[in-house]
Amino acid sequence: MTRAAVLGAGSWGTTFAKVLADAGCSVTLHARRPELVTAIQAGRENPDYLPGVRLPDAVRATADAAEALEGADVVVLAVPSQTLRANLTGWAPLLPGDASLLSLMKGVELGTTKRMSEVICEVTGAGADRVAALSGPNLAREIAEEQPSATVIACTDTDRAAALQAACHTRYFRPYTNPDLVGCELGGAVKNVIALACGVAEGLGYGDNTRASLITRGLAETARLGTALGADPATFAGLAGLGDLVATCSSPLSRNRTFGEHLGQGMSVAQVEQITRQTAEGVKSCRSVLDLARAHGVDVPITEAVVRVCHEGESAGQMVREMMSREAKPE
Repeated sequence: MTRAAVLGAGSWGTTFAKVLADAGCSVTLHARRPELVTAIQAGRENPDYLPGVRLPDAVRATADAAEALEGADVVVLAVPSQTLRANLTGWAPLLPGDASLLSLMKGVELGTTKRMSEVICEVTGAGADRVAALSGPNLAREIAEEQPSATVIACTDTDRAAALQAACHTRYFRPYTNPDLVGCELGGAVKNVIALACGVAEGLGYGDNTRASLITRGLAETARLGTALGADPATFAGLAGLGDLVATCSSPLSRNRTFGEHLGQGMSVAQVEQITRQTAEGVKSCRSVLDLARAHGVDVPITEAVVRVCHEGESAGQMVREMMSREAKPE
């Protein structure tokens, strides 16, 4: 039996722990707060992040990272992307030497502009062939409720990708594999930024034409950046590209879209953060995505607009006016 450790007991980490258990793995879920561990163990659900969803008996919770990681074949990293380096620095000495390291995180690190797999390799010393990323239309609540969904496991080692695929394949969760780790990670990171823009448009009262335009041009923006970094352009037409983008930009379950909607209604970033409990990765990652694009000479106007609203005090209405008044270009 595959033994999996899931580090991070938010909604997606908890959901994926359930997926792994339903696929036949023995799973240890690491939560930072002992009181949450007690609640999960006693009630067989995560009352803070996934209330009402019963967790399989094969999922065990602990606040002890060493206990969670002992003997793990698969280590799943499910913490906010900007906290990965600090968390992983403490966990690295505890990692089993041959375990697969699977990232559920969708972001680009501030300051370094590194993708999550690059941070993992740098901090742990693991070879790139040990590191994989999972990306796709993965709205946690729907998957936890066992609604059919597909995803992509990206890894340069095709055998490792296939093993991870088998470890999380259930009757409701269908993983595909892809060797294009760069493309899958960028698709997952940039879609959060585009979803913020779609949320802003929703908050301003705009409809389907606006959202479809943002999704389409956002996909083009993502593909331009990915191609400049060596990704396979075909990746962006798949689950980790278009699929993830559509789900995140369209669903009220999307944290980034919902965050953007509040911004469009006139709230500040600080005000939205006060009323939401979960991380909207795009709010921080938009700056690192923009830095990455500028370093490679790639035009990313939607990302630039989101940065202005989130971090430079521009109003949502002004953002739209500036985007619509840009010089017209061939599609």
